[in-house]
Amino acid sequence: MAIIKNHILFEHVKGTLGNQFTIYERNGQIIIAKKRGPSKNKPTTKQLEARYKMQVAAAYAKVIIQDPEIKAYYKSLAGPGQNAYNMAVKDAYNSPEVQNIRFEEETIVVTVKDEFRVASVEVWILDAEGAQVERGNAILGRNGVDWYYKADLLPPGGKVKIVVFDLPGNETIRDVRLE
Repeated sequence: MAIIKNHILFEHVKGTLGNQFTIYERNGQIIIAKKRGPSKNKPTTKQLEARYKMQVAAAYAKVIIQDPEIKAYYKSLAGPGQNAYNMAVKDAYNSPEVQNIRFEEETIVVTVKDEFRVASVEVWILDAEGAQVERGNAILGRNGVDWYYKADLLPPGGKVKIVVFDLPGNETIRDVRLE
């Protein structure tokens, strides 16, 4: 790969030359690189999963950037050489992360991290047999990462199920046993 500076010929030439070189522009720089061909190896299961996940993320991005408000949000997060579409794909590709679940008496505090925005946090309280006792939405705290849910009852031997959704609808589920 070579970066070409101030050459009049390459300023107007883009694409593949002689099936050997590819010339393209990225972030205002002209780059010439060896032409790559398709791989002759069969894709692995993980590669197929990643491809499918990318297809879903791209489909989400195409639809969501039609909304001017959300497009402006993603555009505000874009860096050099990026746009709202790139940010929407990145958001849809990655799920939120539950970093911590703690109990402060009857209040359940869930610390959640997402590179973009967490849309909601649901809290399910199940008894020892797995039957739902209570379910509701947590409320975002002032620090922007902790979500609070005030439980009516935390049954001994039961479990608390946390379901976190981000803007594209990706979900992360975590369970905590009650003692």
